[in-house]
Amino acid sequence: MSDIPRAISVGRRVVVTGMAGAGKSTFSRALSAKTGLPVIVLDVHFWMPGWAEPTEAEWREKQKGLLAGDGWIADGNYTATLDLRLERADTVVFLDMRWWICAWRALVRGVRTRPVDFELPDGCDESRLRRLRDEWWLVWRIWRVRRSERERELKILSQHGKHVAMYVLRSKRAVREFLDV
Repeated sequence: MSDIPRAISVGRRVVVTGMAGAGKSTFSRALSAKTGLPVIVLDVHFWMPGWAEPTEAEWREKQKGLLAGDGWIADGNYTATLDLRLERADTVVFLDMRWWICAWRALVRGVRTRPVDFELPDGCDESRLRRLRDEWWLVWRIWRVRRSERERELKILSQHGKHVAMYVLRSKRAVREFLDV
């Protein structure tokens, strides 16, 4: 694992992961613009109409279909199924930002207007109040799991990601340098 990659070799199947608020979606869109790889936004595919959650078996099966292609960037941090994405990946970018940065981003995201191209899952409506509640709940969750989630993710990456090129980016500067190479 490296903090600031000097020579980057991004494969055709890239997993972008990290704590909520780490900047996964922003990074994934920028990497897609650079590589031409399509982004699979896991949040869009996870939720069923009315914000219902699938069973783990349904979610794993859906991801198998999403990941069947030859080239993609999988954007999301569903650690329970990270092993599935790692099976097909050749590159992992772990955005290992400080928890308070992630919490701040979630807090701001709760009040900011969504970008025009923001995609909601099919059959899921989002009021401003719901978004504010969900994002601010996320701030609490980030603080609560700030150590355990990182450790769990790193453990999964070390167990199932031995065959992938792994990049751990810990700052905005590292992200910029990664994307500028």
